[in-house]
Amino acid sequence: MSVRARLLASAQALCDAFASQATLDDLLSHFSTTHQITVIEYGEPCLAPFLGRPFTGRSGPTSVSTYFSLLQKYLKYENMSFSEWVVDTESRKVCTKGSAKFTWIEGDGEGQAWDEEFVYVLDFDDEGKVTDYKVWADSGAAYLARHGELSTKRKELEALQK
Repeated sequence: MSVRARLLASAQALCDAFASQATLDDLLSHFSTTHQITVIEYGEPCLAPFLGRPFTGRSGPTSVSTYFSLLQKYLKYENMSFSEWVVDTESRKVCTKGSAKFTWIEGDGEGQAWDEEFVYVLDFDDEGKVTDYKVWADSGAAYLARHGELSTKRKELEALQK
């Protein structure tokens, strides 16, 4: 198998596991055991508990496990899919665009939902396991949903457009 095919298959396997709402252990099985692992979802840290700070290692309060646990605590998602795969064999990176419907499931924002497109950049070790998992997503929608304001803002926009 070529390096490109191996990287693409590894990236698709992780994304398929995430899309199918696999267990934490299954998700972690896609990450390197020989290199430091890191997840970061970019955004202002005060907007949501999983934004704007690196989660490193397999266990502990600021670990990759914690990141995925926070997502499960605050978000539900459905109809997740990935497309537009870009593979860089020289730097062992794969970039993909994802889309899904997200719903905030905790606190004031419980039940607030939005459709979102997001981007992953995944870095891999020599064995095709993820070392770095970077996410760019709609942190504004997550923030508004978290505070129960997303529906109100949509209504305000509709009123302005009439």
